[in-house]
Amino acid sequence: MEEKIPQSRARRSVYILPNLFTMASLFAGFLGALWAIEGRFDMTALAILFSCLFDGLDGKVARLTNTSSDFGVQFDSLADLVAFGVTPAIMVYQWQLARFGRLGILAAFMLVACGALRLARFNVMSGKATASKKFFVGLPIPAAGCMISLFFMFEQYLPDDIAAAVIPKACLVLVYALSFLMVSRVRYASFKEFGLVKAHPFSAMVTALLLFVVVASEPWLMGFLLFSAYLASGIIYTFFVLPRRASKLREPHQELS
Repeated sequence: MEEKIPQSRARRSVYILPNLFTMASLFAGFLGALWAIEGRFDMTALAILFSCLFDGLDGKVARLTNTSSDFGVQFDSLADLVAFGVTPAIMVYQWQLARFGRLGILAAFMLVACGALRLARFNVMSGKATASKKFFVGLPIPAAGCMISLFFMFEQYLPDDIAAAVIPKACLVLVYALSFLMVSRVRYASFKEFGLVKAHPFSAMVTALLLFVVVASEPWLMGFLLFSAYLASGIIYTFFVLPRRASKLREPHQELS
């Protein structure tokens, strides 16, 4: 006779699975921090991107296996702070911000501090029943970390003289912008609900295939452009799309009155 595995042990093994992906994300972020200290910024950028991959997988696995837990949420936030807050801050300071002195130190610290505040606010809001799953409030910290890593990769596409003149100041502005966007009220798409994909599965598959081909042709350039577009999308949606929707909703009430 086959020995039956106790249900509690099987349940514990399922809970371990998403946390293993979180641990992998944390380990990649830790390696990235070590490489940033050594000045191996290309490896650090790759480590941050791999952390983002594992960070996306742990949430998907938890939802698919119905193993979401408060412990997993808190562990994920701590791993995110290391992988997308501390590691990018060390990288960008060693790479460009050290030349700005105290202003550079403050910029690197702002990236970590605002990332921590963003994660704390997300944990509090996610526990509320009224929290929207379609949008994040503030730029997600993984997007901020990936933006810095892809900005480093984007430098290779610029001529040396332009890169030397533009990249340092642009990097300083970018870090401050990412920090403020994380703690802002700007809405960013979460991509957690796939109503459009379910309604048009074939079109979504073709779009995904074309997107994969385009990104694979020039991964660093296209990755930087895609994340830049995502960065701009929240600003456009919050300050242009939402006010127009609100004004259209008010018009019928004004006509009735």
